[in-house]
This record gives sequence, structure tokens and C-alpha cells, in this order.
Amino acid sequence: MRPRTLDEVIGQRHLLGPGTPLRRLVESEAPMSLFLWGPPGTGKTTLAYVVSNVTKRRFVEVSAVSAGVKDVRAAIDNARRELGMSGRQTVLFVDEVHRFNKAQQDALLPAVENRWVTFIGATTENPFFSVISPLLSRSLLLTLESLSEDDIRAVLERAVSDPRGLGGRATLAPQALEHLVRLAGGDARRSLTYLEAAALLADDITVEVVEKAVDKAAVRYDRQGDQHYDVISAFIKSMRGSDADAALHYLARMIEAGEDPRFIARRIVIFASEDVGMADPTCLQTAVAAAQAVQLIGLPEGQINLAHAVIHCATAPKSNAVVKAIGAAIGDVRRGLIGQVPGHLRDAHYAGAAKLGHGDGYKYPHDFDHGLVRQEYAPEQVRERRYYEPTRHGAEAPVADRWAKIRAFLRGS
Repeated sequence: MRPRTLDEVIGQRHLLGPGTPLRRLVESEAPMSLFLWGPPGTGKTTLAYVVSNVTKRRFVEVSAVSAGVKDVRAAIDNARRELGMSGRQTVLFVDEVHRFNKAQQDALLPAVENRWVTFIGATTENPFFSVISPLLSRSLLLTLESLSEDDIRAVLERAVSDPRGLGGRATLAPQALEHLVRLAGGDARRSLTYLEAAALLADDITVEVVEKAVDKAAVRYDRQGDQHYDVISAFIKSMRGSDADAALHYLARMIEAGEDPRFIARRIVIFASEDVGMADPTCLQTAVAAAQAVQLIGLPEGQINLAHAVIHCATAPKSNAVVKAIGAAIGDVRRGLIGQVPGHLRDAHYAGAAKLGHGDGYKYPHDFDHGLVRQEYAPEQVRERRYYEPTRHGAEAPVADRWAKIRAFLRGS
């Protein structure tokens, strides 16, 4: 099912539009050196094959897993010989190029610099850390993205109907299609492998057939339906109830069902302030760090960061004082309890502010003992309102003691 032209390639539209480097490589005869960086199954090898086929270039593939310097030099010598004798260019494709050591990468430099070959290196690792600078600076770096669910769905539907695939000999039930999409995790190669395994068992491919072929149960979970809301609700309530085991179960359930990890991370960040708050201020730090880690590395490794945050949130002491405080404050504002900002607190930095009396009488807290000074801070309408009422849970207990003393001092009681 490997695409034969750029127009057959599914996904990576940002690399295939008019005027892009890949299009220029296909449409011109000039050699070019590229690095294709992206997750497995996103089309790195496919793009290399398409470039070779469309341009009628000779294609030579070298695997960095098994090849040595001798193999690289032999491939380059053959490419130079072919170019000199027939004028036919060679696409030298090096898969897993990050596995080459420095000496092996150095062996590629003359061919790249002198344009003896069109070099295409594929890597799943960050080339800025795994590829030598001289080679990287002489090549274009193209970043491939994980295929979307719609992309994987299109790959599978094409494979079912295309003569090069199943050619209509098998039918794929809608639920089985969605299960395969979730199992693929953005990897087209994996989706086709699972489809092929299922087609060997039955012509009518159902969810049960896929489960048997792949040996992985389908998670009954609809990201747009009741399961989505029920599971995320149970997830939040399990953390709120301090049951880390139950929370981890629902986390695993969402991950296996293909839920967006960024959605899960956002819910944990909200929970850290809404249900833990000042009882453990470090919980928010962990939650935000996990969200950033998921954004940076994605799945599957990101599931460890999510689990870390879930365990922290579930086992932390709980307090909803933060969410109650802001809720009460917003409620007063919406009821019209706003009032004027006290004159001594108003901005006095601009020209003319002094004539208006802005800042007159303001007392700078750092000039007083303990950094505290009694003066009016809130508008008159809400001067006696109490929004933050801390609990005695965890780290909020000493905060409660200090806040009680501060509030009493500021209000003269």
C-alpha cells in the first residue's frame, strides 16, 4: 500500500504543498539532501521511495542498524559510477540515521557536499542531538507529524478497497475501523499490520475479530459520547476521594482508548488548584510540569508523567478553599459590589496623577515591621467580605494561622 506519487501520500500536507522542498526535489533534476524527522509510521521511508519513483532516480537503501563505513562508501562509489556512466542520479536513503556513529556520518559528507547523491536520512530522534553539525548544516530538515485519526482512517479505508490491499475481499465494520484507528496511535504501518492480521482470520472484520487478531481488547470509549464524560468524571472524583488506584485505572482506560493526553493533562492542572490548592501548593507545580512533559514528548512515554501527577494529586491533602474564594469574589462582582479603588492605591506614575491625589497617603509595607501596615485595600462595598477561608488540611494549616493573624491586624480587630 506504499504510495507511488506525492498526491497519494496521506498526511504531512505541510510538506507536500506547492513550492515545498519535497515538491522542488521531485520537480527538478537538482540533487538535494534532506533529513526526515518524525515518529514511526508517519511516512519517512514512503517519502523517500516516492521521490525516487517519481523522478526515476536509482534508489539505494542503507540501514544504519546493520551497515558500516565500508557499506556507506560502497554505496557512494556505485552512485558516482552510475552518475558518470549514465547520468542517472541516485537517492541514498539511510534509515535510522541517528544510529550511525561519527565516523559513519563523516563518510557521508563528501557525497552530500559534492552532490554525488540525493541523500535522505530518516530519524525518530532529534537530529540536533544525534547528527553531526557538518552533515546537518548541508541538509534541509523536514519535520513529520503524527498522523491524525482521519489520516489513519483514510489509510485503512484505502487498504480495504484498493487492489494492492484487500481489494474489497473483506468488509470492515465501522466499530472495527474505529478500534484499529485507536490502536494505531498515529502509526500508519501499525494500522496496516493489524488490518492484515484481522483479514487473515475473517472476511467480515468486526471488533471481536480485531481483538482476537491483535490480542488486545477494545476499550468501550467514545470520545464524543457518554463514556468520555463518565470516565473523566470518575477520574476526577477518584482523585478527589484520594483513591490513587482507581484514578490510575481511569487514566489507563483513557490512554488505551486513545484520549488526547493534553486533555487529560489539562484536567489534572485544574484539579491541582480546585481540589488540592493550598493544602499542597507543590501539586500544581507537578501538574503543570506533567502537562509540559506530555506536550514535549507525547505518548507512550508521557503516560508516566501523567501517572506521576495523578498519584501526587490523589494522595495530597485536599482543600477547595481556593475555588470557593474566587467563586465568592466573582459572585460579589457580578452582583455589583465593586466600588471605587481607594485613592491611595491608585496608579501615581503618570503625569498629572499627583494633582488628582492618586497615591496620596499610601504606606509602603516594606517600610514597616513584618512587612505589614494597616491601611484600606478593598473598596468600601466589600471591605468586610471574607473570601479566602483556609482549611486545616496539610500545608494549608500554617497558612490558615498566618492568614487569621494578618486579617485581624489589617482590619484592626
